[in-house]
Amino acid sequence: MESPMSPAVPATRVEVDSSRFSSGVSWGAVLAGAFVAAALALILLLLGTGLGFAAVSPWSNEGASAKTLGAAAIVWLVFVHLSSAAIGGYIAGRLRTKWADVHTDEVYFRDTAHGLVAWAVGVVMTAAFLASAATAVVGGVAKAGATGVGAMAGAGAAVGTAQTKDSGADPNAYFVDGLFRSDRPREDDDALMRAEVGRIMVNGMRQDDMSAPDKTYLVQVVTTRTGLSQPEAEKRVSDVIAQAKAAEVKARQAADAARKAAAHFALWTFLALLIGAFTASFAATKGGRQRDHAVVLPRS
Repeated sequence: MESPMSPAVPATRVEVDSSRFSSGVSWGAVLAGAFVAAALALILLLLGTGLGFAAVSPWSNEGASAKTLGAAAIVWLVFVHLSSAAIGGYIAGRLRTKWADVHTDEVYFRDTAHGLVAWAVGVVMTAAFLASAATAVVGGVAKAGATGVGAMAGAGAAVGTAQTKDSGADPNAYFVDGLFRSDRPREDDDALMRAEVGRIMVNGMRQDDMSAPDKTYLVQVVTTRTGLSQPEAEKRVSDVIAQAKAAEVKARQAADAARKAAAHFALWTFLALLIGAFTASFAATKGGRQRDHAVVLPRS
């Protein structure tokens, strides 16, 4: 039994390393770098848009060409992702919490991860902002278009109904016309006649050639409606068919060019984002090293 007069035994002080329980991610630094990267990317995108519109001219043979603008847009896109990712990653690495008693390799990995996470958050925020802005613009245009259509609906109701019924949306409409086709084209309804001729033209373009009976019928229609002789009507029909084929070829070429442009844009965007991810990770390691080697001034 301990004597009441014996000296008290001092309590043992146990120090717990709090770094074991601290998170390896400094979310404050990550969010700061992500916001800076997203803001810088938006600013540079607006600057590039302004420069692009300044270089474009609505008149032919004036201003920069489409090829030059495309190359400049790709270079600017890469520069935007490179610069914004570098700044955001550096800030994320420089502002992160200093880890004590952590191996150098682990510090290097954490700095790299901070830059990568900051880049990912910034890309997601930028994409969300651009998507919401695009949705708002498209919604406004659609609303304005619906208002205009509603205002014109009363004046063009009868014509709109006839064009809707005879627009050729039904794939069997062309064959139905062939059932009731006669040697004497109709003369009573100009709208129905034009719709039938339109379906014949659409079917001819779809088949890449127009059949002889269809050409003969078109010649009869042109002769009946215009009073031209048969040779003149045949020449007019042939010229119109040739013009329609040329327009179809141009439309296909334009669609193919748009497809290739979209594919190139997607590939270059992927490359720019990949470069941005690497740049953000590398810049975060630089910022982290400078953070660790910073000299702490003693308190006075």
